[in-house]
Amino acid sequence: MDNGASSYRRYLDGDDNGMVEIIKDYKDGLTLYINGFVKNIYTAEELMEETFVKLATKRPRFGGKSSFKTWIFAIARNLTLDYLRKNKRLCQNPIDENDLSAEEADVESQYLKKEQSILLHRTMQKLNTEYFQVLYLIYFEGFTNSETASVMKKNNRQIENLVYRAKSALRTMLEKEGFRYEEL
Repeated sequence: MDNGASSYRRYLDGDDNGMVEIIKDYKDGLTLYINGFVKNIYTAEELMEETFVKLATKRPRFGGKSSFKTWIFAIARNLTLDYLRKNKRLCQNPIDENDLSAEEADVESQYLKKEQSILLHRTMQKLNTEYFQVLYLIYFEGFTNSETASVMKKNNRQIENLVYRAKSALRTMLEKEGFRYEEL
C-alpha cells in the first residue's frame, strides 16, 4: 500500500473519490495528533478539516520523498503551529481528565478501542508536546524514526533521544497511576 499517494494522484486527475478515501483513512489519526498540540478536540477537528481543505484547494505537489502519510501529517503539524503562533498560545498546560468532553471520549474510544490504550493516550497528553508527538507518531501511527524526524524537523539521533526520554517520562507517569510498565 502507498499510504494514500495513489488516492491523491487520482484526486488530482479529477476523481473526487480519491479525496474521500484520504479523509476516511486519516481524519481520526490527524485529529488526535493535532489535539496533542491544542488540547481542544473542537479546534483539533477544525485544523484537521483545514488540512484537507488545503489539499483540495491548493493541491500541493507530493514529491514522494517521504510516505504520503508522513507528508500529510507534516502539513497538519505546520498548520497547527501556524494556528498556535497566530493565537499566541502554546498549549503546555496539562489537561484534567474532567475536561474531556463526551465527544472527545467517543473519538478516542472508537480510534483506540481498548481501555488501557485510552489511559495510555490520556497519560501521553499530559507529557510535553514533543514527547507526545514522538510517541504518538511512532507507536500509534506506525511511523519510522526517519518519518517522524521528517515530520518533526529533527534528525534521527534527536528522535532516538526524544523517544528514550518520552518513554521514561511516560513510564514514571503510568507508575504513579498504579500501572506497571510491563502491563502495557
